[in-house]
Amino acid sequence: MTAKKIRQSFKDYFENKNHKIVSSSPMIIKNDPTLMFTNAGMNQFKDVILGNALVKYTRIANVQKCLRVNGKHNDLEEVGHDTYHHTMFEMLGNWSFGDYFKKEAIEYAWEYLTEILKLDKDRLYVTIFEGNSSEKLERDNEAANYWGKYLPKSHIIDGNKKDNFWEMGNMGPCGPCSEIHIDIRSDEEREKVDSLTLINKNHPQVIEIWNLVFMQFNRKIDGSLENLPQKVIDTGMGFERLCMVVQGKASNYDTDVFQTIIQAISTITKFSYGQNSQRDIAIRVVADHIRTIAFSIADGQLPSNTKAGYVIRRILRRAVRYSYTFLEQKRAFIYRLIPSLVDSMGEVYPELIAQKKMMQKVIKEEENSFLQTLEIGTKLLNKKIQEAKTKNKTTINGVDVFILYDTYGFPLDLIKLILHEQNMKMDKASFDAEMSKQKERARNATTIETGDWIVLQEGDTQFVGYDTITTQARILRCRKVKQKNTEYYQIVLDKTPFYAEMGGQIGDSGQLIDSNGISISIIDTKCENNLVIHIINQLPENLYDTFNAEVDARKRRATECNHTATHLLHEALRLVLGTHVEQKGSYVSSEVLRFDFSHFKKVTEKEIRQLEKIITKKIRQNIALEEKRHIPLVEARRLGAIALFYEKYEENVRVIKFGSSIELCGGTHTTSTGYIGNFRIISEFSISAGIRRIEAITAEKVESFFYAQQDIIHNAKMLLNHTSDLLQSIKKLISENILLKKQVETYNREKTIFIKNQVIKTKKQTPSGINLFILEGFFPASIVKDIAFQIGSEFTEKSYFAAATVAEGKPLLTIMISNDLVKNGLNASQIVREASKIIKGNGGGQSHFATAGGKDINGLPMALKEILNKVH
Repeated sequence: MTAKKIRQSFKDYFENKNHKIVSSSPMIIKNDPTLMFTNAGMNQFKDVILGNALVKYTRIANVQKCLRVNGKHNDLEEVGHDTYHHTMFEMLGNWSFGDYFKKEAIEYAWEYLTEILKLDKDRLYVTIFEGNSSEKLERDNEAANYWGKYLPKSHIIDGNKKDNFWEMGNMGPCGPCSEIHIDIRSDEEREKVDSLTLINKNHPQVIEIWNLVFMQFNRKIDGSLENLPQKVIDTGMGFERLCMVVQGKASNYDTDVFQTIIQAISTITKFSYGQNSQRDIAIRVVADHIRTIAFSIADGQLPSNTKAGYVIRRILRRAVRYSYTFLEQKRAFIYRLIPSLVDSMGEVYPELIAQKKMMQKVIKEEENSFLQTLEIGTKLLNKKIQEAKTKNKTTINGVDVFILYDTYGFPLDLIKLILHEQNMKMDKASFDAEMSKQKERARNATTIETGDWIVLQEGDTQFVGYDTITTQARILRCRKVKQKNTEYYQIVLDKTPFYAEMGGQIGDSGQLIDSNGISISIIDTKCENNLVIHIINQLPENLYDTFNAEVDARKRRATECNHTATHLLHEALRLVLGTHVEQKGSYVSSEVLRFDFSHFKKVTEKEIRQLEKIITKKIRQNIALEEKRHIPLVEARRLGAIALFYEKYEENVRVIKFGSSIELCGGTHTTSTGYIGNFRIISEFSISAGIRRIEAITAEKVESFFYAQQDIIHNAKMLLNHTSDLLQSIKKLISENILLKKQVETYNREKTIFIKNQVIKTKKQTPSGINLFILEGFFPASIVKDIAFQIGSEFTEKSYFAAATVAEGKPLLTIMISNDLVKNGLNASQIVREASKIIKGNGGGQSHFATAGGKDINGLPMALKEILNKVH
């Protein structure tokens, strides 16, 4: 069976078992602070499992694209070194929410594997939870008995808590699980070594293919367990491994899932897969990582230096590193694999087809950027190696290595490889110390401790913020949160007008007023796992009171103006630049709006003016908001509503329409465009390959902006003697400045020649015949450098130039040494670094030319003496 047929057979089987087949959610996670990426099929059902969302379907199955870069058996640096672990993978899963449980889950899994896929029953093994006495958890005899209907006891293995008790985290839903393993070794190998001894031992051909999780407990913050009111079945089967088993391959990479990409890699690099173990690892790394990178970009996550974007950039750079080192690819080539990926997976995931051009642009730019980093990093590392060798050292300072690794992004394993080739090594202790400091800083910045929710009353939150900014409300639940030594509280209300941060729009702030008139500030509103969470600094005295919940009206109205303006901007961009423009992200606050969009060149000043005119015209037309709530997604698309390709929408959606601007949107908006008042674009720039960003302001912010511009013009006129023609006066000033600059340059050239000649006239010679050229005094740094190079070009042998000068009130040391003296062991960079300590500074440069600045002018004579003492 092909991969495509296997994937479809899974969907067909569970559809016949009355499961609702749902589409994959994006790999990029939103509104869940505990996750950056979808790392399991259950992620999109987390709200249902936690009880924060209603159960729409009690039986569900799907194929989910996932990304894992750490965790059990998934260290990023190991991917590619074996044949069955990946960063991006597909997870086949079926779920039951309060419907069937262990008996049916086991029956379905067994029937699908043995009857539909025809896997050899004799090669299948299962593990069940052995129990845990310290937590008073009993052995899962129920699952063992159900498995006993299909497998002999010898194929049913007790597993420990680590392998056979699934937990969402330190708290939350959890329960025992059964893993299904298969041994695909040859009969001869199976006779030699018993399969039972290889289960969960990371053997590449004795592997887990399916995990059936039986969620029946909820773990509280104190570690105790309570029964879930509604039991859940959550299963996950790795698609790539399943294809390997069904297709009779020894490696996931030998299946048709990867072979199209691998063949493309071989064609481009001229290296065949299976000929060299080190190159095979590199080919597997690239084949795996191109999928991760492409799917992430298609889902709206661009490589960057923060959070999820940093992870994607790290994965891409790992692929570049392997192709650079082992596949001899010194120029960008990974982006050329996108057509092969689209050909093999585009039919199943149409977002790849839609974003093909974008993926190629972004990846190519990222490749070129990192290849430059590799070149710069190699030069910097070689410099450190030469400096160490000059001092007869074989160890590089770990701090220097960490700077290369952390600041320049130079890969650690490549650093080690280069050092090994030079018979050098790094000081691991100092490197580890720097790494520990960085991790501690990261932990301190991100660690959040949350307590258990205290449930005051049952119920769900009703959001009324589209229609009002005030309402009466009661608290449903609350909990304490601690982050970076700061404590605050989170509360959930039964009814709220507060919009929770989502879809680029910031969360509302405001106040909660109790029946005694005491006000508590709501400083922010977040959406987390389908809960609207209000953040406050202190809890009310009476948690069971009825409160007035009031949104900050000024801030909300300003935010609405900016949000409505983003819709008008989106439409205007497509009119002015073309229909290729797609929204790639946005940020809407009360202060500013930011809109990211696909476009492959700078937006010109003329185009910006066009955009502003189109939007301002729509503002003056005072177009009324037309809103449709809870309409079917199919109907919304029929109306022409723009949907973001990387969003997963509910079956029923909200449509926002301002004239010809029609979009799916959950944010808050003005009742008509006239409320926006004014609109101005304040900046436009590139944030990535093919992605531009516009920042703009509306309403009162535009007024403030114009007043500030008027003040600048007024002050400029005053500085130019109250000129009536500001532009002409500036042009005249520039012309005069250019003329004066030319005069100064002429003067400096003449001055430089004069000083140089004076230095040459006063040259000295050492007993060994070295020409000493010495310069002292107050001179600009540029003149000193010019003199040094002029003397160096005239005296190409046995010349040594040393300057101790003052520029702009600061001491400066400059050294120029002829090449023959450098070959004899003199090093300008080393000499100037040592002398710079006397003037309380530092510096460096090349072996023939170096400079140093400092703080202590009084130390210049001693520093010059130190420099001259280096020659005899």
